[in-house]
Amino acid sequence: MRTKQKTVELKAMQSDCITGQQFREMMAAGTAWLEKSAADVDAINVFPVPDGDTGTNMSLTMRSAVEEAYRAQDDTIDSIAKAMAHGALMGARGNSGVILSQIFRGISRSFQNRETSCGEDIALALRNGAEDAYKGLARPVEGTMLTVIRDASNSASAASDHGGGVATVMQAAVEGARESVAKTPSLLPALREAGVVDAGGQGLFIIFEGALHYLKGETEQMQYRKPSLVQSAVPLAMSMETLSSENEEPYGYCTEFMIEGDQLKPDKVKRRLMKKGQSLVVVGDNKAVRVHIHTLDPSAVLRYGLSQGTLHQLKINNMDDQHKEFMRLHRQRTGASPEIGIVAVVSGEGFTNVFRSLGAAATVRGGQTMNPSVRDILKAIGEVAADKIIILPNNKNILQAAKQVPELTSKQVRIVPTESLPQGVAALLSFNFEQDVDRNAESMAEAASTVRTIEITQAVRSTKVDGLKVRKGAFIGLVDDKMVTTGNALDTTLQESLAKADVDSAELVTLYYGSDVTEEQAKEMAATLSVVHPKVQFEVVNGGQPHYYYIAAVE
Repeated sequence: MRTKQKTVELKAMQSDCITGQQFREMMAAGTAWLEKSAADVDAINVFPVPDGDTGTNMSLTMRSAVEEAYRAQDDTIDSIAKAMAHGALMGARGNSGVILSQIFRGISRSFQNRETSCGEDIALALRNGAEDAYKGLARPVEGTMLTVIRDASNSASAASDHGGGVATVMQAAVEGARESVAKTPSLLPALREAGVVDAGGQGLFIIFEGALHYLKGETEQMQYRKPSLVQSAVPLAMSMETLSSENEEPYGYCTEFMIEGDQLKPDKVKRRLMKKGQSLVVVGDNKAVRVHIHTLDPSAVLRYGLSQGTLHQLKINNMDDQHKEFMRLHRQRTGASPEIGIVAVVSGEGFTNVFRSLGAAATVRGGQTMNPSVRDILKAIGEVAADKIIILPNNKNILQAAKQVPELTSKQVRIVPTESLPQGVAALLSFNFEQDVDRNAESMAEAASTVRTIEITQAVRSTKVDGLKVRKGAFIGLVDDKMVTTGNALDTTLQESLAKADVDSAELVTLYYGSDVTEEQAKEMAATLSVVHPKVQFEVVNGGQPHYYYIAAVE
């Protein structure tokens, strides 16, 4: 096997043209080369947050492209390139993955009806790839991988004009990409200030460099694991039986009441009710305490409330019945499925529960550090028994992948461009089953735009962003994805971030605490903030998100 592979590599090096099989192996080598450097590319991030994922996104996108190439109908370069373009699209993750898929779409367009490809064909393919990548974005930004693919294609074209073969053209493309990556900080101020190059551009350069290594026969250290050819196709539809309720958790009872008495202690009430349910909110003073809780046993909660004083404004709603009614009202006239299904991208078990309880038909695991692919989102849509779908990406780096979905399904799909989980929650809360899908998409987008999002994490490296010097290991606060503060203490960083978000003009702040924060710690934090901002109501909810201690919704 190794001898046969080596022979193919030497032929590629010595020939001015390549076959479809050689093109596939060349791209497989580029993928393997990128996989070795994915973590390094991930670390190239303007913000020093622990969620750099460009290298991972591009690597997984490329793997999907190459895996599809091994399933191509034949070994012509036309068939291989079409398969790679489809695989890249379906596997596209994050903005970098989507741009990469658009590049391969342009490359595929260049190889139509071709069995082999020569130097001038490769140059044309890269030029078409650059054109498609630019066309795919409404507002292309220079100093990104867009610039790198354009510069690489220009260098490739120059080499082709001088009669260069495939290896010579790819050598020029690699050099063009290398030089372009080095110049990205001069084109994008954010890169220059942070002291990094563009991660997507660097990833593209590495792919091309790996491809060149193949053409030169230098692949001893680049072992690409060939995929199994018996993998099943992605199911685009599932039966209602698949969506059985046997694994669903009960929603319980939404219980609210007011306790009136003498010498009441709100903190004590919180502690006693903490283990009796979720979404607990306790506010008040020594005369009156208001309680809100989602519980499976409201009688136990009410008994405790009666032991503290007199109960007023009592309200109990069965959330299981509410959810069933919600679904019933969504059913089509045939009664077979809901008319509109909402698919949300969610990170963290707590957030998953929140979106499910609010009526999301399906959730896709993903978010920071874990962008889902186009295939993942499409699969979730196929599992929803509805012909009209609203997607909540809940992350700006997932939005481009979501935008590729409507053309890949027969269902009517609308995308509400939510850029954070709190925006997604606000959008879902505004959903109205009496409105059509377009009207809902508009109102949900409007609701999402009213929410400000705060995120608190720790810096993974020292840098400077927007004039703010950040030390590795320090806490950092972001408001609507803009870094606004840094400090040595979690509580002060959160407080300063809230101040930057003009919290005192808000009515409600929901603190979603992450996997590294306990419920008790989150409630203590809310209590402290309530003292500092007495006119603002603070609610604590388990988000369970990784990396981010708190994600706060300011409304």
